[in-house]
Amino acid sequence: MLGRRLRGKALGIVGLGRIGTAVAQRARSFGLNIHYFSRNRRPAQLEEALGATYWEELDAMIEEVDIVSLHTPLTRDTHNILNAGAAEGGCARMPSWSTSRGPSCIDEDALIADIESGHLSGAALDVFENRNGISPRLLALARQHRVVLTAHMASATLEARLEMGETVIVNIRAFIDGAQPPHRVLPDSRNRVARG
Repeated sequence: MLGRRLRGKALGIVGLGRIGTAVAQRARSFGLNIHYFSRNRRPAQLEEALGATYWEELDAMIEEVDIVSLHTPLTRDTHNILNAGAAEGGCARMPSWSTSRGPSCIDEDALIADIESGHLSGAALDVFENRNGISPRLLALARQHRVVLTAHMASATLEARLEMGETVIVNIRAFIDGAQPPHRVLPDSRNRVARG
């Protein structure tokens, strides 16, 4: 019945965008040291506000942190970004305990094998490789309390859903008025990976 203290641990965030930044802000409140890897380095003011250390190489960061948290879109570049044998960010380099956005960016079989072997003590997942069902091996690990599995539903709050609705209205009004909608999502078909 022993856990691990968060204060003083190093959190490695992969993808310091809007969500990654929000995670970093909350993590600082728990006394975690923030490290990050991103396609582009963030402005010095943001790094200073978060006390964040930028890493140019993902595998170098992973070797130095205690927890890994993924906050990247699923693209050809990020699909299985953490895996058993990749030159960058292999699961074997991951710290002894980690959390992640999910196996869309992690090789699920490699992650499961590392948890089963004891190299990783666990993971928290809300995105899964197979949309038609969760791996029986992951379910077995959940029954052993070695992984936490949840639906991808962090925005399921009254406040978040109201904000989503208001955002839609703002975009529709801008479009009708002939202005550019402020929250456009432009698909990049060359870079997206088809989901299961």
